[in-house]
Amino acid sequence: MRIISGNYKGRRIIAPKKLPVRPTTDMAKESLFNILRNRYSFSTISVLDLFAGTGNISYEFASRGAKAITAVDANAGCARFIQQTSEQLEMNINVIKADVYGYLSRAAEQHDLIFADPPYDFETTEFIKIVDLVFEQNLLSQEGTLVIEHSKHTDLQEHPLCFETRKYGGSVFSFFSKKDS
Repeated sequence: MRIISGNYKGRRIIAPKKLPVRPTTDMAKESLFNILRNRYSFSTISVLDLFAGTGNISYEFASRGAKAITAVDANAGCARFIQQTSEQLEMNINVIKADVYGYLSRAAEQHDLIFADPPYDFETTEFIKIVDLVFEQNLLSQEGTLVIEHSKHTDLQEHPLCFETRKYGGSVFSFFSKKDS
């Protein structure tokens, strides 16, 4: 994987092959960050990266100067890799090894942007549970956005807080907020 913009633009990060991950493709990641760049000043936002995997999205936010980044993943190898990489690159990423659903049900801190990239084979109800927990726990700031990456075979558009979807190849980003954006 490579970092596509910011202070570490072009930096390649090689994750161990044994990690159970499916990193966001460069094309989809670049498209996502083009959308987000028009909505946020990265230097002022707090980001929560759920199902962080290799840390691909967290590194991109760190490279672009995000104020605060928390990466959550249940896999010990993933959490360790993100921690080591962020220390190596001197990125300020708070890494938490935890089950995402458990973390969301206990979390209290609000974020401006929450990104979730759960396994594509999740049932739709598991994706909706993420959305519901984020909003029930009030984890987004007033102008905050939840972005969920999922397969083109999953449809989250019927959720009342979903205001936009964008498709890139086999991947889809669904956007959710407290208000119409």
